[in-house]
Amino acid sequence: MAKADYYEVLGVARSASDGEIKSAYRKLALKYHPDRNPGDHTAEERFKEAAEAYAILADGDKRAAYDRFGHAGVGQGGGPQGFDPSVFSDFGDILGGLGDIFGFGDAFGGRRAGPRRGADLRYDLEISFEAAAKGTETQIRIPREETCTTCKGSGSASGSGPETCPQCRGVGQVRYQQGFFTVAKTCGHCRGAGRIITKPCQTCRGNGRTTEQRDLKVKIPAGIATGQRLRLSGEGEHGVQGGPPGDLYIVVLVADHPFFQRHDDDLHCELRVPFTTLALGGSVQVPTLDGEDALHVPDGTPSGTVLKIRQKGLPNVSGRGHGDLFVSVVASVPKKLSKEQRKAMEELKRVLPADVHQTERDSGDKPFFERVKDIFG
Repeated sequence: MAKADYYEVLGVARSASDGEIKSAYRKLALKYHPDRNPGDHTAEERFKEAAEAYAILADGDKRAAYDRFGHAGVGQGGGPQGFDPSVFSDFGDILGGLGDIFGFGDAFGGRRAGPRRGADLRYDLEISFEAAAKGTETQIRIPREETCTTCKGSGSASGSGPETCPQCRGVGQVRYQQGFFTVAKTCGHCRGAGRIITKPCQTCRGNGRTTEQRDLKVKIPAGIATGQRLRLSGEGEHGVQGGPPGDLYIVVLVADHPFFQRHDDDLHCELRVPFTTLALGGSVQVPTLDGEDALHVPDGTPSGTVLKIRQKGLPNVSGRGHGDLFVSVVASVPKKLSKEQRKAMEELKRVLPADVHQTERDSGDKPFFERVKDIFG
């Protein structure tokens, strides 16, 4: 029987790229793999046929020979009918992370367990607004997995040690026949470690690690904001079998302030001042992170105007200067007036320029004094 064209077997054009050939083979391998089609001779033959086609077309030299001479150009390739068993050396790469679908996990290119880096840890740290502004040092306690001090991470009781796994003989894998080729599977007896513990350590119960509480001092830089992270190298969980430790990431959560609102390194606040100060101008005291500071209010300042005090915001966490303080000055009027005060206010209302009231009404806005009442009740 004439052999099928390799390009037709994979369902690709003769001009297909290496990536297209690999992708086509992967789909066919997943579809016709014997584990998905137990006892199906036709599926097994299609699987072999696809593997043979890929073995030729994935190799630049063999593909060139095939394109020029057809099957005759690759007839001496390797196995029977031109099938090259070496195609399965990269079968795990072809299947990607889908090996578990077929039940053999690390069957291709698998490695026995060895030193592994410890896990990274996260700690959410809440601090006050003032602590974030000034910087501080605090102490935290974290639980983490550490190397057992009794067995020094071996997992074995004193006087004993791990023994070679009798099932895989220390390899960490067991091999078995899968259809027409041999695959390797992670040893279920030792879980790929190649060793088993017959007399476990009583402290860690054979795990080689214990959960411990660790106290750490953490320095919080001035100007830090909510969501920013601090990394403490090597303060995560201990590694496995001599692997390096992980890192500890501290995520900072800054509490709100009752007076200031933060926008990056700038601070914003609202300050009530007498409306006479807005009209006549003057100086008012403004709370800052460093105590009170004088703020000049120009005469004729409308209520709600935002004035700026430079360098009175938060320090930049990287040390590049300070932000500014933005103060929204809002008119404040007394809720109750004495007879003398009311008389003075009536006189002020009488002598104010008529265009102040008229212009505000024409523009659709409320008169100044009504707006003041709306603001402050």
